[in-house]
Amino acid sequence: MGRHHEMLMFHAISQSPSLASAAQRLNVSGPTVVRAIARLEARLGVQLLSRSTRGVLLTEAGAAFMADCSRILKEVDEAEACAQGLHVQAQGSLTVLLPLLFSRYVMAPLLADYMDLYPEIRVFAQYHDRIANMNEEGLDVAVLVGHLPSSALIARAVGNVRSIVCASPAYLAAHGEPVVPQDLRNHRLIATQANQDRVQWSFQMQGEPSNIRARTRLSCATLQSAIDAATHGAGVTRCVSYPLYDYLNSGRLRRVLQPYEPPSTPVQVVYRERRKAPMRVRSFVDYIVERLREHPAMRPDVC
Repeated sequence: MGRHHEMLMFHAISQSPSLASAAQRLNVSGPTVVRAIARLEARLGVQLLSRSTRGVLLTEAGAAFMADCSRILKEVDEAEACAQGLHVQAQGSLTVLLPLLFSRYVMAPLLADYMDLYPEIRVFAQYHDRIANMNEEGLDVAVLVGHLPSSALIARAVGNVRSIVCASPAYLAAHGEPVVPQDLRNHRLIATQANQDRVQWSFQMQGEPSNIRARTRLSCATLQSAIDAATHGAGVTRCVSYPLYDYLNSGRLRRVLQPYEPPSTPVQVVYRERRKAPMRVRSFVDYIVERLREHPAMRPDVC
């Protein structure tokens, strides 16, 4: 019996409560399944199943091997379907990791458009502002705002985000425009976190990082509420650039202290390295990369 058939036998157990039901699913005898699993355990040199009166359970090694079997068998099915011309368009399940705030302001409409274009794709979206272990967590694609640590992952750059200080034209007309970061101490500052009586904003002065610590006049519980307050003339706020592009382009907010902004942060679409990524992964990566590179929030200057 070949390795592919051994994997099929073993994978059937994940979808069945017992060896007997797994055998019934595969249309083979129970002893055939038992012998196949025994040969597999002997060849691998590890115990994959723990047998008891209540049935069979996966050992730790068995659970890890089951995850690999599921992935490999899925790729085999996709390869055969492609060879037979069955995949007119991408189909299957896709697990993606997206940054929370970036998804709200940028990714949400792109994700909806992608699902309209590829109705046979089921998307499982996770929202976290972190760098995940894509292999261990079974992720297909991740959008990362930040620098990618050294890894075997493929990363496609789509743009950059910046940390921007801004205020409404009406506020700047009434209170003057800060020329250097130290001027912020004389302005009404709006914090983007609740109960924050002081802010510490980083800048770059003559190529060196520099921090300005100053009292706030208004502390908002959410980023959007701080933007809204600044738009209505409540003061000066600072936040990442991607929620601001529409406010800046429309003139409702004005960017200040641009020469002192810290270096920008890259945005990348990341996926696991394979010689040939499945069509569902390629379709998502290609679509999102193209759309993000065209997005006004990713441009070097958002105003």
